[in-house]
Parts: sequence; C-alpha cells; structure tokens
Amino acid sequence: MAKLNFGGVEETVVTREEFTLDHAREVLKDETIAVIGYGVQGPGQSLNLKDNGFNVIVGQRQGKTFEKAIADGWVPGETLFGIEEACQKASIIMCLLSDAAVMSVWPTIKKYLTPGKALYFSHGFAITWNDRTGCVPPSDIDVIMVAPKGSGTSLRTMFLEGRGLNSSYAIYQDVTGKAYDRTIALGIGIGSGYLFETTFQREATSDLTGERGSLMGAIQGLLLAQYEVLRENGHSPSEAFNETVEELTQSLMPLFAQKGMDWMYANCSTTAQRGALDWMGPFHDAIKPVMQKLYDSVKSGHEAQISIDANSKPDYRVGLEAELKALRESEMWQTAVTVRKLRPENDDK
Repeated sequence: MAKLNFGGVEETVVTREEFTLDHAREVLKDETIAVIGYGVQGPGQSLNLKDNGFNVIVGQRQGKTFEKAIADGWVPGETLFGIEEACQKASIIMCLLSDAAVMSVWPTIKKYLTPGKALYFSHGFAITWNDRTGCVPPSDIDVIMVAPKGSGTSLRTMFLEGRGLNSSYAIYQDVTGKAYDRTIALGIGIGSGYLFETTFQREATSDLTGERGSLMGAIQGLLLAQYEVLRENGHSPSEAFNETVEELTQSLMPLFAQKGMDWMYANCSTTAQRGALDWMGPFHDAIKPVMQKLYDSVKSGHEAQISIDANSKPDYRVGLEAELKALRESEMWQTAVTVRKLRPENDDK
C-alpha cells in the first residue's frame, strides 16, 4: 500500500505497482468467480476478469440479457449458467444485480453461501440497509466490496484503452483471513486504476449522495435552470444550449479534468475569470443547504426506502421509461440532438 497526499490529507491507497496483476492471479488461482447479473456492472467486470486470465463464469436468468452474454462470448454450460448453478459452482459470488433485483434473488443466493466462500458487491446498498433489504449474510463467509467510480461501460472502455477506473474497496466480514487479498485481487482483476479504502456504509452514503447531487440530479437541475432563464429572456434554443451545456462538456470539462478548476479558469478570458470567482460563492451558499438536506436524507435511510418502494412496484419500469422519455423529449435535450449532429467530427456521419 502507498501513502499519498490528497489535498493535505494523507490516505493509504493500493496501486497496481505494489499489488500486481500477476500477484492477483496467484491469490485467486484456485477460486471460481461467479458474476451474478449481466446488467450495468456485470459485463465490464466479468469481461475484464476473463481477459486478465481469471477463472470466471456468469450467472444470469434466461432472456435478453442472457442472449447478450452469449453475444459477448460467454458459452452456455461452460462459462454461462443460471443463477443457482453459477452460485453453486463459485467460491466467490460477485453480486452485481441491481439493488431491487438483489432483494428478489437474495433467497436463492443465500442458499449457496456456504462456509469460507466470499460474497462480493460493487455497492454498499444491500448490506448497509439490510434491515430494509433483508440481505443479512451468514456469519461464516467473507463479505467484501470493490466499487468502481463510474459505469460498467466506462470500466470496460478504459480497460480496453489500457487505462483504469479508480475504485473504492471495503471488507464487511473477514472470516477466512483472506478477505483483504481476495478483495484487492478482484479490484486489480476488474481493471481498477487504484483502490482506496472505505466501508459499506460510507460507500453507500456517498454514492447515493453523488448520484442525486453533482453527478446526475443536481447537474440536470442546474443546467435546466440556466437554460430556462436564457430562453425566458429571449435567447434562442441553440444559443441557450451552447452557453449552458455544449461549452461546458466540450470545452471546459476537459480542462478542469486535466489539471483542475484553477487551470480551467486560467485558460478563459479575464472577464470569465472575474465572473466565476465572484459568483462561485453565492452558488455555493445557495446549494450547500440543499446538499446537506440530501445527505441527511441518504444517511437516515429515507432515500434507500424511496428506491426500494419505487423499484418494487410491478410497473416501475413503465413509470421510469415515461419519466426518461419526458426528459429526452424536452426542448433542451432535443436541441442537443441537433447540436451534436453539427459537431465537425460528425460531418461524414
């Protein structure tokens, strides 16, 4: 493990230099890893493990997702099985189902959590709020987590580019004395850039806060608010979208992703710099109380319960699709369709 300075705070992280891929393979050489679920995280993690030389199989119910796994190269009866058979064969069960699906499949998985096995998650939701989800693991197994800080699609894409997506890791139960090595080996195997330690509770709380906050919920709210103000004051859809979204995603985000917000500011006009420095305070002061309210709602379990209740409805996908359709068909994101087509790199498409 390496100690690194993060903004003045020293943290211990694990990199691929000290915990090499060869060492990870050695740690797991006698393990059979079953990836249960082939939705968001399943494809990226399972394919990366396979390409890195680990003994991995996939457990998935019959249907479109099962067919997708076949299309990705998993072979029925050899590396692709039903959920029960995969769990039975595995010494490490990687539970990569959605939070709602974990709850429904848990009785099936639990039957195969025999002593000494490891149960792996990529999200702390099911365990952190197991008084609500019912996912209480047996006391004689390892319970571990590696949570990539991004989508399964990004994990796979970055792996194929020779890069890595950073991940957090946590150990909830260490019965065998091998939980740490199992965890880090899996983290390296799925293609993590570096791994930083957390707990199931901290991961679940920060993850739900981030999704509802700056990563997804807040960013849509912020963009829409600015777009609406510009439109209501006579600006065209094209102008409002370019000043709100296109410049942010295509020009400015790459700059502060590369070297930080000060670097992005330094590469903008002095007028933009002055305005940004003057207005970041009022925005911070307006937003922080909302963010604290969000965090409190997550920590109390209220947000988890909302998710459980919503996703347990038999018609939840119908309602979800309707909400996403409304978002997709809004003026701002329909404007985006035209703007994307006009990007120079799409001239020949």
